[in-house]
Amino acid sequence: MTTDSTPEAKDTPSHMIDAKIRELGDWRGETLARVRNLIHAAHPQVTEEWKWRGVPVFEHDGILCTGETYKTVVKLTFARGASLDDPSKLFNSSLDGNTRRAIDIREGEAIDEEALKALVRSAVALNGSGRAKKGKKGNSE
Repeated sequence: MTTDSTPEAKDTPSHMIDAKIRELGDWRGETLARVRNLIHAAHPQVTEEWKWRGVPVFEHDGILCTGETYKTVVKLTFARGASLDDPSKLFNSSLDGNTRRAIDIREGEAIDEEALKALVRSAVALNGSGRAKKGKKGNSE
């Protein structure tokens, strides 16, 4: 028996995301798997969480984005998306908010892989800069 069959291993966020992808069994699962791979390709130290009753969450120094699946879209919501440059215009949803921005991916739509990886790297850098500022603030005086 492998360690993957232990109850503890099956309860990890990564395994729960794997299970969700298998459970979807359609273009949404394929799309979620693809963007998940792109996120990790952009920054291999990204960690995965499972929050809010079943939402895959990708983090590095805080939340980068969530990967939600709906009937007609796979939605990547970037927690601090309004603060990110988006020269390729990937953001196409939640554009009016002050903080978040999202990318809705519909069945059959192409994903600009390089632009998505650049956006993830920008989100990682933004989260890291916030951490650095907090550390500097605490050291002043």
